[in-house]
Amino acid sequence: MSAVVPRVVGVDPGTVSFDVCGLHGEELFLDESLATEDVAALPDLLLEVLRGAGPVDLVVGPSGYGAPWTTADELDDDALDLLLLGEPGLGRGTVIGGMGRALRALRGSGLPVRFAPGVVHLSTVPAHRKVNRIDMGTADKVCAVALAVWDQARRLDLAWARTSFIHLELGGAFTAVTAVEHGAIVDGSGGTSGPLGFRAAGALDGELAFLLGDFPKSCLASGGVAAIAGRPHAAPGELVAAAAGDPRAALAWDAFFEGLAKTVAAQATVVSAPREVLLSGRLSRLAWVFERCRAAFGAVAPVRRVQGFATVAKEAAQGAALLAQGLAGGQCAGLVDAMGLCDVGGTVLDHLYMDGVDEVRSRYRVDATRPPVFSDRREDAC
Repeated sequence: MSAVVPRVVGVDPGTVSFDVCGLHGEELFLDESLATEDVAALPDLLLEVLRGAGPVDLVVGPSGYGAPWTTADELDDDALDLLLLGEPGLGRGTVIGGMGRALRALRGSGLPVRFAPGVVHLSTVPAHRKVNRIDMGTADKVCAVALAVWDQARRLDLAWARTSFIHLELGGAFTAVTAVEHGAIVDGSGGTSGPLGFRAAGALDGELAFLLGDFPKSCLASGGVAAIAGRPHAAPGELVAAAAGDPRAALAWDAFFEGLAKTVAAQATVVSAPREVLLSGRLSRLAWVFERCRAAFGAVAPVRRVQGFATVAKEAAQGAALLAQGLAGGQCAGLVDAMGLCDVGGTVLDHLYMDGVDEVRSRYRVDATRPPVFSDRREDAC
């Protein structure tokens, strides 16, 4: 009997761009990037790209904060609210970084779309690390890690289950750090709960959150390197060039790299002997940023960039394509198993213990008495 060679696509919904990557075996048949503002204005643009690629067996779609391999057909309004974590029931047609309308378009597209889990959905992360956490890494970060597992295993000639590293996603807005041991994610600090990002403040001081009071979700993408430097609309390369002569730019970058180093050191406490610190994302491609990362935490483990197989699509889109290939019974089925991605469950609101969270769960129609259920979704996903 011949081996299964599915035709699959992975999508990465970024703050700056939506990237799309298609694989048929080892053949790269789709490698595109769409401006997020264009997808937000014309959500059918993403559908046109997917349909133009021809028939596919599976698409791992733009999944926001994640869901346990939910299908497009299962994405009702309540599930959509949990993916976006916007205001439930209000303005469901609005766009959060281009996601809202794109998800609604995919829901009615008839395409074979699955929405991937976030880090908090994974059974490989111990429950005590999830206490009072929501953003331990969005679904696209799980996909970016999948590419990193694939890359390290290939370069070092390892079984997927022997990979071990700390992964930094240095995006155009957010920064996320994820810990991987024995091929599986065991901890993570997402873009809104981790270190400083280029546009985002990362984890907020609780007193600052109190003083800000009610603030829009867009506030989560403010307070980063660009804001500290006083140039909120500057591109990363501009602020790299400014670092030598502009005290505010220097201050911003010092805060950025020290924050990364502290978070890497923290994650090194849960990964006993990381083989590498792996970097991906838009900022990691800047030579100056890479060299400063090596200086800041190179003592933890060798620092390398993740090497993928596509030219245009970002790492998370490539990783999403690998996971789609595995879920569809292709050559990366072992990667899905090594990462423990068939054993996922629960919601992003399951591990909260603070005052007021019962009302939050009620707004999102999450049953506070229901424990997370972890179950194998491989058969359903295929």
